Amino acid sequence: MTSLDDRIVGSLVGAAVGDALGGPVEGYTPEQIVQRHGGRITGFVGPWHGDGWRTARPIAPYHKGDGHVTDDTLMTHALVRVYTTVRDHLDAYAVADHLVPDLISHPRWIPELEAEALPVQRLFLAEKWLVARLHYGHADPREAGAGNIVNCGAAMYTAPVGLVNAADPAAAYREALDIAGAHQSSYGREAAGVLAAAVAAACAPDATPESVVDASLALAKDGTRAAIEAVCETAARHSDTESALGPLREAVAPFDTVGPDYRAPSLAARRPSRLHAVEELPIALGMLLVGGGDFRRTVLGAVNYGRDCDSIATMAGAMAGALHGEGPVPDTWAKTVAEASRLDLHTPARELTEVAYEIFARDSERRRAHETAFARLAEDRHGR
Repeated sequence: MTSLDDRIVGSLVGAAVGDALGGPVEGYTPEQIVQRHGGRITGFVGPWHGDGWRTARPIAPYHKGDGHVTDDTLMTHALVRVYTTVRDHLDAYAVADHLVPDLISHPRWIPELEAEALPVQRLFLAEKWLVARLHYGHADPREAGAGNIVNCGAAMYTAPVGLVNAADPAAAYREALDIAGAHQSSYGREAAGVLAAAVAAACAPDATPESVVDASLALAKDGTRAAIEAVCETAARHSDTESALGPLREAVAPFDTVGPDYRAPSLAARRPSRLHAVEELPIALGMLLVGGGDFRRTVLGAVNYGRDCDSIATMAGAMAGALHGEGPVPDTWAKTVAEASRLDLHTPARELTEVAYEIFARDSERRRAHETAFARLAEDRHGR
């Protein structure tokens, strides 16, 4: 059986690898990817605009490609640092007290900028919302996500929540919803909860892609649940990612508010709704099914889907890595990402593993204390 230690490493390393693979083709269609690269992506590629990445719109000034991670991984590692500081379950207040200061106070190497900078300087506006609302606006952390555009920004970095709640999807879901309240609302917040639950489910000893999907459906609400159902029903009919690309997009389209042109969202895009869902989470789960949980097939399927494929591949990599550990993640891929991004992929995983064991021990003590207290309260009933 794959150990928890290996699953946590596999999930975090797998997420970073997926992020780096998907970054250079983010925003494009499967057809555009084939035309630009002469076929499907099978490994790391350079920037879409070649040496012109510094000035090419809408990419500039980011060096996407060549093994560089994006904000998905930067935010994931930032959340890991919060766990290593708090060393217990997190909530929205931990985001305000620890995550936001980390983003605005500690310069770090930013691969896409090829420079040291504050992480907030790399974040998309939907993620800068955290700083604007919590640091400058002094909003209630539990409600700060309200008003932000609804996207996968919170879901893309909640894999650590699933890992510290390994094999307990319901607990991961609840904790991620609390954390994400500081960042997102509506189906963006829901996606964060379900992604964390999926990662937790993937850590279970006998987990399969199907059991991960079942755990997700058991917790997902409204449009998110309907979107996962539709996509995964379609995915179950495919074992080849190439044939699944079009059908998966068709399945998620009724729930996706962005519309057919990813770079020109519709007027109703990213607004709160009980009927809709982010595209990234259902597609990541669908690719997990199509790929049979195999890391390469799952992640490359997510990458070649296009659109927001760095986030899709991040989520897919986190789930596939949690299922099978680090072994199936190609060593050459992990090494390329670590070297190109100047990033230590293993230390955050080791640190989160220690925290996960500490939290479990603390949870066990809290459960025993509750059981003892409840038993005493129920003594009279049992004595009759």
